[in-house]
Amino acid sequence: MTKLTDMQLILLTTAWQRDDGSLLPPPESLGDKQAAIHKTIEGFVKKGFAAEKEGMTAAQAWRTDGDLNFGVVITEAGIATINSLPDAVKDTDRTDKLTDHGLPPKPARASSKRSLVLDLLKREGGATLGDIVEATGWLPHSSRAALTSLRQNGHDIASTKVEGVTRYQIAIAA
Repeated sequence: MTKLTDMQLILLTTAWQRDDGSLLPPPESLGDKQAAIHKTIEGFVKKGFAAEKEGMTAAQAWRTDGDLNFGVVITEAGIATINSLPDAVKDTDRTDKLTDHGLPPKPARASSKRSLVLDLLKREGGATLGDIVEATGWLPHSSRAALTSLRQNGHDIASTKVEGVTRYQIAIAA
């Protein structure tokens, strides 16, 4: 498995999650570190994790040549690097991205721990933290982080306390 710095991880996973696979514009979480971002992207291009693509928007521009904007998009090697990371690191259920620039979509992972947690939360009565820990093998703090991540990704998770035990359940769209 390729070892990535925090900046590399953020740039690659952000590109991996975008419909067009663009590394730019960088996410706000990286702040104003333009020189470091530029150097990191140069390294991605050299390693084959990213490639230039012409016809990108001005916000996605890596470089320009006259009126033509060149952006940088994640490649199959970059996707393979992200796919080799543990689910807790990439934590996304993106299955239909990156087709705009001819790369194959990432196959659906129906057997991922994230989908397992969603299934537990959708069942009648929901799930306790203990249920999630037992089913996934995660520690309790990782299980709580997964619930937080699901909430941040738009899932409506309700919690109720029954006989001193908190149960979590996700609303199922009718």
